[in-house]
Amino acid sequence: MENFYGTTILAVRRNGSVVVAGDGQVTLNNSVIKHHAKKVRRIYGDKIIVGFAGATADALNLFDRLEKKLEQFNGNLTRAAVELAGDWRTDKYLRRLEAMMIAVDQTKMFLISGNGDVIEPDEGFISIGSGSIAAQAAAAALMKHSDLKAREIVVEAMKIAASICVYTNDSVTIEELSG
Repeated sequence: MENFYGTTILAVRRNGSVVVAGDGQVTLNNSVIKHHAKKVRRIYGDKIIVGFAGATADALNLFDRLEKKLEQFNGNLTRAAVELAGDWRTDKYLRRLEAMMIAVDQTKMFLISGNGDVIEPDEGFISIGSGSIAAQAAAAALMKHSDLKAREIVVEAMKIAASICVYTNDSVTIEELSG
């Protein structure tokens, strides 16, 4: 079976804004098969932004399940994320899903994984995917050493990740929530 690789998702919160970006490249083994995939989207009445790394069908399934949990828990992202991660880890079918996601609202930011992880970062940024180390390092430096807005940090950090990671491109989808 051939393997799909890569993506970079980065979320940054600063001065009342939270921005999530994802690159558009889909790679099958050593070939780029898509340049403009949309791996970041809004759910739950545009109040939550999610980004995924991993298998697309699995991620779309998880988006739907997260949105159902949000409806069940009246938009409480923390509770919905914990419940989704619990289901993901314990359900025989869901355990096979190969994806990770970042979910943010106006006040919370989480990395959610199939291992049952719901991680809220200590700093105002988090990333997942093949280019995540480059994107996160760039975001950390820009947060510490500049007065750039969240959106500007995301744009620059994603450019850096695309210049380093062969599984990340510079066709970026960006979604923003402002306070």
